[in-house]
Amino acid sequence: MGRSVRQVVATVFAVAMSVVSSLVVFGMAGFVPGQEGIDATWLSGLSLLAGLAAAVLLCWRHRWPVLVTGIALVAPLLLASDSFAALVALAALAASRRDWLVWLGTGLVFTATALAVWRDAGRHPDARILGQLMGTDTTAGKVVGVLVLTVVLTGTPLAVGIVRRTRRELASRESEERALREEVARRQERSRIAHEMHDVLGHRLSLLSLQAGALEVSAPEAGEAARSVRTSARQSLDDLRQVIGVLREGSEFPGRAADSPDSPTPTLAEVPDLVERTRRAGVPVNLTILLDQAGEAPAQLGTAVYRIVQESLTNVLRHAPGAPADLVVRGGPGAGVAVEVTNPLPAERVPSPGSGTGLAGMSERVSVLGGTVSAGPTDRGTFTVRAWLPWAVH
Repeated sequence: MGRSVRQVVATVFAVAMSVVSSLVVFGMAGFVPGQEGIDATWLSGLSLLAGLAAAVLLCWRHRWPVLVTGIALVAPLLLASDSFAALVALAALAASRRDWLVWLGTGLVFTATALAVWRDAGRHPDARILGQLMGTDTTAGKVVGVLVLTVVLTGTPLAVGIVRRTRRELASRESEERALREEVARRQERSRIAHEMHDVLGHRLSLLSLQAGALEVSAPEAGEAARSVRTSARQSLDDLRQVIGVLREGSEFPGRAADSPDSPTPTLAEVPDLVERTRRAGVPVNLTILLDQAGEAPAQLGTAVYRIVQESLTNVLRHAPGAPADLVVRGGPGAGVAVEVTNPLPAERVPSPGSGTGLAGMSERVSVLGGTVSAGPTDRGTFTVRAWLPWAVH
């Protein structure tokens, strides 16, 4: 049985028992020995209505425990009704709070229950409900019996509510501890990935840069290409250190910090340089930039646009080598920045390791900033990447 079903069943049972209790008390209050029927008075009738109203309000005892408990106390404290509804509401109050209102409610419910039991003990022996348990008609015996019954009747729902609250707090604490363990595991995994990236990619890119420098010196005719390779290798190393810094949550990396000036964050102004390097790598790029106040763009926005263009042009180089690409970057404050990269689909699919990971990373970067991105073939035989990033007006 689901939790919601159990709650509904418990609520129906509590309301039904409260109604029955109010009707029984109404009948016993109007009981006259040797007389048929009930000798009802305006006070007993008003008490019955108040008890029935309190019973109906038990449906909302978990949502508004303080209010329901307060209303349920009116009938037994000020009228001649029973305190069954107040006892049920006390359990919900103790389950939802642990402040002074719980102890105030407990004291008032104890008083209301004591009054209800005392009134019951003063009735005719044939009209008593709980008074039959006392077994004595002496004043002292009644007082002791009323106190004992009241302690039991009040302590039971109070204990039930405290147990429910404790179980819920323990479950919440376990959930928090589980989330903390998962976060620690994620941090450890990020640290492991950072070390692996540094050991593998850092070493290879460093070798590539050194070899390109040696080629530039030994073969002057290949100097331009060697300089381009060395520049790309250095920029890749800077990008690698920046990514590792993010993975390690900005901690110091051997020899350089993630946010060091030696590894600057790319901006919108560097997009033309990126396009020029892509052209030298063999991708004819037709560039159109229509940006308003590009120099005032937020750093995070500029980095995101640069990375989107970089990944899109890299995908063209990988999957459609030699194909021309059209790049359009337009927007401004308030309108956002739209990026569109289009290239013809190749006649044959060119296999490339790691396919799909770049687009996934692009989507993640865009979603963090609250933008949108789409990528895929069109009915015009082209592959198009479209991204939009918000640009707030300050």
